[in-house]
Amino acid sequence: MKTSHFVMTALVVATLTMTACHTNKKAVKAEKTVVEMTPDQQELLKRVESQNQKEVTFFNSKLKFSVAVGDQQISLTGNLHMKRDDVIRLQLMAFGFVEAARMEFTQDYVLIMDRINKQYLKAPYYYIDFLRNSGINFNTLQALFWNELFQPGKARLTEDDMKKFVTQHLDENESIVNFEDGDGETVKSKMFYSWLVNEQTGRIRMANIMYRDQMRGNTQLNWDYREFRNYATKVYSSDMLVTLTMPEKEVKLGIKMNYPNNDSDWETRTRVSDKYREVSFDDILKRFMAL
Repeated sequence: MKTSHFVMTALVVATLTMTACHTNKKAVKAEKTVVEMTPDQQELLKRVESQNQKEVTFFNSKLKFSVAVGDQQISLTGNLHMKRDDVIRLQLMAFGFVEAARMEFTQDYVLIMDRINKQYLKAPYYYIDFLRNSGINFNTLQALFWNELFQPGKARLTEDDMKKFVTQHLDENESIVNFEDGDGETVKSKMFYSWLVNEQTGRIRMANIMYRDQMRGNTQLNWDYREFRNYATKVYSSDMLVTLTMPEKEVKLGIKMNYPNNDSDWETRTRVSDKYREVSFDDILKRFMAL
């Protein structure tokens, strides 16, 4: 496979991986009945929430980015720029100095730019069926990058929202936190969410999103937080492994961060040149599925 072609394959895979909630994970299914949390469970959830860096507005980092699709692998460098509650931008570099692709997630849209072939996709989240149906949006992606709990469609978790989580103690000082989208009697979604957390530190070690489909088979997205480093007053995950497992294919995406900073001197929105040709999400998806 030519390098330029695989770079774009990696871009599509990365985008599908991070926005896919046609995704499934090893979630522990939450009970449908309302469960009164014990004081220990309440304290655990407070400890997990206390790890959030809500006071940090900007986070930027150099990236080492790897993608594996079947037996094909590629490693890229890049940059990550995030502004809390506003934008997440990934710039992927080819050969270490040429920007090959850019992904930009805002509250309102997803932007995917193919710098090599001068193509782009810009669309609202509801334009992409599985994002609309599963409630996945900017807030979900932000929580995954920032190592935080979330619930679909929620920008902030209220005290009542926190009561919808179910915790289950495991061995070795770990617990599972579960959330199943539904009203307690009639399930509204095939989506299931779970987090593996350290009971002492409150850090999330793994996030898992599952989409169950009896006809086509399950899909799951697993987001592992493998290393933590100090940043501001708390910590951030500097080494993440995102695994998208579909019925017929598995994609692994590694993200390693270095040299974090809080620089705010950058444009938070990308302007697309008139030289770029707009393509549909279906065009990108068909290219990926044909690989």
